[in-house]
Amino acid sequence: MKKAALVLALASLIFGSAAFAADFPAKNIRLLVPFAAGGGTDAVARALAASAEKHLGQPVVVMNKAGGSGAVGMTEGAMAKADGYTVTMVTREIAWLPQMGLAQITPDNFDLLALINEDPAIMLVRPDSKFASVKDVLEAAKAAPGTVKFGSTAKPNFYLLALELNQKVKFNQIPYNGAAEAIPALMGGHVDFTMVNPGEAISQIKAGQLKPLGVASDVRMAGLPEVPTMTEQGYPIVTGTWRGLALPKGTPADVKAVLADAFQKAASEKEFTGFMNGRTLGIRFMKSEEFKTFVDNDVKALTDIVEEVKKQQ
Repeated sequence: MKKAALVLALASLIFGSAAFAADFPAKNIRLLVPFAAGGGTDAVARALAASAEKHLGQPVVVMNKAGGSGAVGMTEGAMAKADGYTVTMVTREIAWLPQMGLAQITPDNFDLLALINEDPAIMLVRPDSKFASVKDVLEAAKAAPGTVKFGSTAKPNFYLLALELNQKVKFNQIPYNGAAEAIPALMGGHVDFTMVNPGEAISQIKAGQLKPLGVASDVRMAGLPEVPTMTEQGYPIVTGTWRGLALPKGTPADVKAVLADAFQKAASEKEFTGFMNGRTLGIRFMKSEEFKTFVDNDVKALTDIVEEVKKQQ
């Protein structure tokens, strides 16, 4: 009897896990976005969620948890139950917030699932701005340090830091919860310029409500070919962001496999790629292991900038 009970228990463990994977997902999946609704991260998440639903057979519900430059939402995602029902859209902030002492979590608190998107930063002003070029912005900042107002999507802002450190200038950084707040602040005249991803402001750019001065990339963007790079203008500044998916550490391998397959298929759906291309949002897909290496390398790349920021504090 004891032997039979042991065999039954082992069978339950083995086949119970398999049954769980076969049944997953059995309910809604929550996709946490660590920034306010309306920004680039939110847009990518909602488009991806819509494409993923048919591959998962369950609704993928986007939930915005803004605050702390992304730390609030990403912390909640890392601490969620590791059952596959909470997926977090992690952004580049996870690579530098811990180094700055602004978050208690690191990339190691997640099982990284996939990279979805990568974008350069773009400098924007109002059409009636006195600044007509990147040079105008920098010369004004050099002439009167700390007076030119920058609408920041996170604080500290690594787009701005790359600019400040490269050009040895200082701006007045006004913090907002993501591009969804920083862009209206610029349009309303509360700040002088901002730097966001092109896809976060493409509708305002196309409508003539915002004027792009330069792209922080090595090459011009296909979606905005008329906008020169900062490098072309004599300022070799290359910076941007990325967005990917992550699960709480310890999520079962079979559950991760289901999610990885579904989101990879979703990322290649015409609806998703069409949306991304239409919004000038870059598509760059990486599977789990490659994504982990990518994040580890970015953490290392940001270390020197972080150390320089700490010296200035």
